[in-house]
Amino acid sequence: MQGIEARFKLDWPTFNLNVDLHLPARSVIALFGDSGSGKTTLLRCIAGLEKAPEGRLIVNGEIWQDERHWLPTHKRGLGYVFQEASLFTHLTVMGNLLYGKRRIPDDQKVSLDQAIELLGISHLLDRKPDRLSGGERSRVSIARALAANPSILLMDEPLAALDLKRKQEIIPYLERLHEALKIPVIYVSHSADEVARLADYLVVMEKGHALASGSLADTLTRLDLPIHLGQDAGVVLNATVVELDQSWHLARIAFDGGSLWTHDQAFSIGKRVRVQVLARDVSLATEIPSQSSIQNVLQGFVDAIADDNHPSLALVRVKVGNVMLLSRLTKRAVSSLGVATGQSVWLQIKSVALME
Repeated sequence: MQGIEARFKLDWPTFNLNVDLHLPARSVIALFGDSGSGKTTLLRCIAGLEKAPEGRLIVNGEIWQDERHWLPTHKRGLGYVFQEASLFTHLTVMGNLLYGKRRIPDDQKVSLDQAIELLGISHLLDRKPDRLSGGERSRVSIARALAANPSILLMDEPLAALDLKRKQEIIPYLERLHEALKIPVIYVSHSADEVARLADYLVVMEKGHALASGSLADTLTRLDLPIHLGQDAGVVLNATVVELDQSWHLARIAFDGGSLWTHDQAFSIGKRVRVQVLARDVSLATEIPSQSSIQNVLQGFVDAIADDNHPSLALVRVKVGNVMLLSRLTKRAVSSLGVATGQSVWLQIKSVALME
């Protein structure tokens, strides 16, 4: 059976962990939540660095832990990237990469050459860690974890120790891993931007419990338990550039429900992008709008309506093709328009944020 079954229970004097998760076999799985929510503790349980007496962990059909089995950390097929890039200072970059490669079998999931290429570190191989920038050390640390031939790559806030400039430098390499790897990546973060740019699957942690879990799109559009990446509700769409309007410096991006115009950032046709559409930037109309400055207009059907975080507001979930979008309206607007479940509506999208 492919995928990860992770069930752990820990009872400490000041903290309890109690999770029961079924995670996909190939995705970037973000563990998201505030500090102290249990993200790193869960990651350490998966790695075998924290022993949960009541635990069960099965990875692609292989039992790593249950009531009768306990696989020690060094026998678990995992790569672990810590917050601080802990490299061997007496070895070169290549020496660090080869150190983790010595004991692995021939069925390499990610070759050493591929790891070097993906992380863009070929020009660093002869350097020692003291001659690397913070971003370069992080990239080498990730490559070393991949060189160990992991079945899972665990990443514990790998960008936390970097300043904003270094974070922006390394995120494109993480996006490359997202597309290239055929193994699950479990990524701990409390950064909404990192999750929006990298994750396929979201586990929201709070006080040692998994408050919500599921695909990024499904989890962000839950109305029973609104999850906000940042300060507002919204959705993240995977899209492809399908048209360029050079006279107005715009690009049309298509997703599984329609297309949207956004700023052209020297895109090429066929480029895959991610965009965030916030509920506050989506208005609804019951008839097709005309003579409007808003250029992005889509037709959909109201799927659900729920109270928002203020008694005057409502969140309306609208199905557009095979995706869901959210719109924040006043309840007076919902009433005056007669918005109801199943109704055909037109969405006017005022702003689209590229995840770049």
